[in-house]
Amino acid sequence: MKPKFSKGGPVTDEDRAEIIRLHGEGKGRNEIARLTRRSLRTVSLICADEGLTFDVTMTEEATRHRMANLAERRAILAEALQTDAEKLTEQLWQPHWVFNFGGKDNTYEKRLLDEPPADAKKNLMASAGIAIEKSLKLVPPRDDDGTEQVGSLLTALYDKLRDRHGDG
Repeated sequence: MKPKFSKGGPVTDEDRAEIIRLHGEGKGRNEIARLTRRSLRTVSLICADEGLTFDVTMTEEATRHRMANLAERRAILAEALQTDAEKLTEQLWQPHWVFNFGGKDNTYEKRLLDEPPADAKKNLMASAGIAIEKSLKLVPPRDDDGTEQVGSLLTALYDKLRDRHGDG
């Protein structure tokens, strides 16, 4: 599949000269391809035929920057998932409305319980577990020696819940 900026067709002597000229100005492969409306491969082949190379320092730096930016975004998402998991587990011990539609008159009834029923608690725990699992996959916690500390994180979360609610 050709890049969207490719004009296609045979490469003319003028195209070749323009690519070589732009390389001489210090333009990168992607910029030359965009300016000449030629594929990245075509630009690379013409430059290689002429013995020209591209400085990869800027590409490497841009890649490092993108990777750092992506790592930061994953960390932010992992933190949000961890917060979601904490909110879900707090709901295990909060008052909870249960409701029902039905009967021959299609009535609606609701009742406030001291805490969610077992099936709702199961769903809350499953949702919290998924959020924690995804958070840990995005940014695995590490000890000082670089090893992952998933077990200690889960233990700390359990201890926090137990202390908060007095369950032994």
